[in-house]
Amino acid sequence: MTRQDEKSEGRNDRRSEGRGGPRIAVVGGGIGGLVLAGMLHRHGIAATVYERDGGLDARAQGGTLDLHPESGQRALDELGLTEGFRAEARPEGENLRILDPAGRTLAHHAPEPGTGSRPEIDRGALRKLLLSRVPETAVSWGNRVTGVEALPAGGHRLTFADGSRADCDLLVGADGARSRLRALVTQARPVHLSAYLQLTITDADRRRPRVAAFVGPGSLMALGDNLNLGAQRSGDGTIRVSVSLRTDAGWIDRQRFGDAGWTETVARLRTLYAGWAPELTGLIDACDPGSLVGRNIEALPVGTRWRSRPDVTLLGDAAHLMPPLGEGANQAMLDGVLLARAIARHGADLSAAVAAYETEMFDRAAEVGAETAEMERAGLAPDAAERMAAFFRQA
Repeated sequence: MTRQDEKSEGRNDRRSEGRGGPRIAVVGGGIGGLVLAGMLHRHGIAATVYERDGGLDARAQGGTLDLHPESGQRALDELGLTEGFRAEARPEGENLRILDPAGRTLAHHAPEPGTGSRPEIDRGALRKLLLSRVPETAVSWGNRVTGVEALPAGGHRLTFADGSRADCDLLVGADGARSRLRALVTQARPVHLSAYLQLTITDADRRRPRVAAFVGPGSLMALGDNLNLGAQRSGDGTIRVSVSLRTDAGWIDRQRFGDAGWTETVARLRTLYAGWAPELTGLIDACDPGSLVGRNIEALPVGTRWRSRPDVTLLGDAAHLMPPLGEGANQAMLDGVLLARAIARHGADLSAAVAAYETEMFDRAAEVGAETAEMERAGLAPDAAERMAAFFRQA
């Protein structure tokens, strides 16, 4: 073999940098995958994160997340990121109002300064924090997995879009709601729940001061008639307006919003909320032209489980996709902590490590998933405002 051939072979057969330990590949550089990689690194265990995006800022990071003490905040504490989190978090983001279609406030959750337990943080800021705990050489950007092959001696070989390959002893699917790796362990598939449209108001305080004042420092939800109209403030001054409705999986495609002019798009959305208070429908009017993005909301069946294997597992949405009601990111972060701990505790016995992690994760995800599913049903019910107000008054 020539020197040039050796170089080519090296590019096409990437392996974990950890010598003497298990080769761990984490597919997906989202929040859960980065927590896992950071925790493994703190335990002295090498792992490589393969992320299809070309970099952290390759696309919009989404809205804000409320991190819970027992899950998301616990993960940050174990990573030594509590102070960094406090510097980036927005305690005022906990402010939440529940309204009915007439615009009446039925519940208002507004903790006194210093008393809240679930501050908000922008998703992009959170990922930057987590990346600070992962060695630069441990994240391989711009690598989309196109194939997975089981190796005769155990483990897997990943093939990427550029033709390169990587072998691993443990493959962790942290690749989100539409996970490609989920099929390696289960035939469970997400089921359709509702349609979700997101629109944005950039620089809201300056450009739309009345709307910004109406939304307040946190978020609001107006519910009823099997509809949900929401608004949430981000740390960069953007307000994200959401439209949710119970409908079939093909509804968004049939609407062909991309083919309509913005005036027509707004008119269609306002039709959904005919008879609602003008300050609520005014949220739609205030959105930036062309900012609409639509997707279907799906969830895995509550209690999804699979037979444990020593060479592959899942975490986060890949393992237990739930409706986006505040638990998904938090549970993914806790998954990362507990999987890393199991690997550190069991050493080379990956079978024991994966089994221990999955036993706890399955039970926890089933309990949290059932609660989230109930909240999702209540949130798009005819009397949703009253139901959700009662929930937050009891919380």
